Amino acid sequence: MRQGFPYARAGQRIGLLGGSFDPAHEGHVLITREALRRFNLDRVWWIVSPGNPLKAHGPAPLDQRIASARASLGGDPRVVVTDLEARLGTRYTADTITRLRALYPGVDFAWLMGADNLVQFDRWDHWRTIMESVPVGVLARPGWRMPGRWARAARIYAGAELPAVASQRLLDGPAPRWCFVNIPMSSLSSTEIREKGGWRASTPA
Repeated sequence: MRQGFPYARAGQRIGLLGGSFDPAHEGHVLITREALRRFNLDRVWWIVSPGNPLKAHGPAPLDQRIASARASLGGDPRVVVTDLEARLGTRYTADTITRLRALYPGVDFAWLMGADNLVQFDRWDHWRTIMESVPVGVLARPGWRMPGRWARAARIYAGAELPAVASQRLLDGPAPRWCFVNIPMSSLSSTEIREKGGWRASTPA
């Protein structure tokens, strides 16, 4: 594997959680640890994006966000913070997943997202390619359970949904295959932290 890329061996089950992590917070950590348990994953890779195409304003510098993300995890060896999109030169999730599947033959990947992202998932570039390339694990966040259930993507792929009680089998079959689980979830959001000034004020210049 090329330098700077995380290690993975064939047969491992790895969840991919992408985002700007601007900043990372306890909500990201809780979603990740629940995903490890509920979807029977070996690892979760946080993919800290250079920038989110759906957001009008750019995030904090990438190295600053990666440092914050690593600090928030407290050294959990099951979670790897990466700058994979910057290294791969990809901007969109569908392209990132395509490249990772080629780089890591035999590794079973799943895409992870909060229910709030499921609501806007059909606006993502080549979102159907994502759904039909890897299993997708959706974790409900406060206020997004019902909107997530009625999301356009959820309705279109209703026939590919696993019941929550079967969540540990998410990666046991080919895509399209997805599962929606409800979890106790922190209501914190990165936007709220930024608006309160806790991110910019607490990070070094």
